[in-house]
Amino acid sequence: MFKGKFYITLPLAFYNRDTWLKVAFILVSILMASFSWYFTDRLVSKLEEREKQQIELYAETIRYVMTSDENADINFFFERIKKINENNTIPVIWKDGSGHLNSNNIEIPNFNNTEDRQKFLKGKLDEIILENNKPIEMDMGFQKEYIYYGNSNLLKLLRYYPLSQLVVVLILGFLGYIFFSYSRRAEQNRVWVGLAKETAHQLGTPLSSLTAWIEILKENPNVNPEIVEELAKDVQRLDTITTRFSNIGSTPILKKEPLEDLIHGFINYLKIRISSKVTIDIQSHLPPNQQVNVNKYLFEWVIENICKNAVDAMSGAGLISIRLKEGKNNTITIDIEDTGKGILPKNTSKVFAPGFSTKKRGWGLGLTLAKRIVENYHLGKLQLKWTEVNKGSTFRITLPNPTEEV
Repeated sequence: MFKGKFYITLPLAFYNRDTWLKVAFILVSILMASFSWYFTDRLVSKLEEREKQQIELYAETIRYVMTSDENADINFFFERIKKINENNTIPVIWKDGSGHLNSNNIEIPNFNNTEDRQKFLKGKLDEIILENNKPIEMDMGFQKEYIYYGNSNLLKLLRYYPLSQLVVVLILGFLGYIFFSYSRRAEQNRVWVGLAKETAHQLGTPLSSLTAWIEILKENPNVNPEIVEELAKDVQRLDTITTRFSNIGSTPILKKEPLEDLIHGFINYLKIRISSKVTIDIQSHLPPNQQVNVNKYLFEWVIENICKNAVDAMSGAGLISIRLKEGKNNTITIDIEDTGKGILPKNTSKVFAPGFSTKKRGWGLGLTLAKRIVENYHLGKLQLKWTEVNKGSTFRITLPNPTEEV
């Protein structure tokens, strides 16, 4: 008893926390990316300031050389030149008072004349200006000249580094999410299959015994035949349930079944087992004897789960409308509409989630199983088509329309 409870409720609780796990994972990824961005931005700012100091030193040296007299300290000049030579990555353009351009650390093609060279440098100057580095002004006394500089390749790489790192984090996060989702689905499949097989196995032994007892009762003239007949119906029902669990625990066999007859047959069975205040109306807009590829036992289970949920939503009194019609892209749709209390907007995205239920005693597995049966085994689709609080809900089953074999 304890083991069974633990085995079932633990995965359900885990899946109920799935949304919080996703949010936590996204927040951690954003935090990692933000920290990387902040750290790199600080590094870029320091490197940017260092490059600016180099260019200021470059400008100071040029101004010193251009304005100094013959008695200037030659050691100061050579010391500055030595430090300037350390800059072999920052592109620099020097614009003198007449508008003539000189450059440093800019690869210039071999031009035949000065005019082409100046035109090329003007284009480079426009590119440098776009990098928004404030030019350094040099006061030569008789005129003002300007030093324009761009960002080094290292600085450019560092600017894009946070973005690339963010992309890497997002890719890793996406791959992690895919792996997590795959692992979750695989574990969920093992839970369903194991539970289904064990249930079918456990029901098999008492069913065999009950069938034998019914045969004995049939031969006893002192037993009311009507009672025996009802017992036989209940045993047949249990056998159907066992078959359902057996099919869901393995790959079910699909057969062509007349859809309208199948639904009418099950609804006739269901009507006498639900409140007499519930009316079930079936309307078909399909061709006569329209067939679908289904596993009869599992498909009836889907209809049963949806209809029983509808009865609960209507508190045992109301109308269930079942509409059969042709859908788009060679499909058949089954709309099951009730006049119940509807579903709150905040819960519409969770109606098929394992463990979600608005009933106090509900396991929250009915619609989950129904969706798996329709989509995994019948290659169809089950969705909440419409719902409105205090007006009702409509669930739509979409199945492939089987083509006739040639």
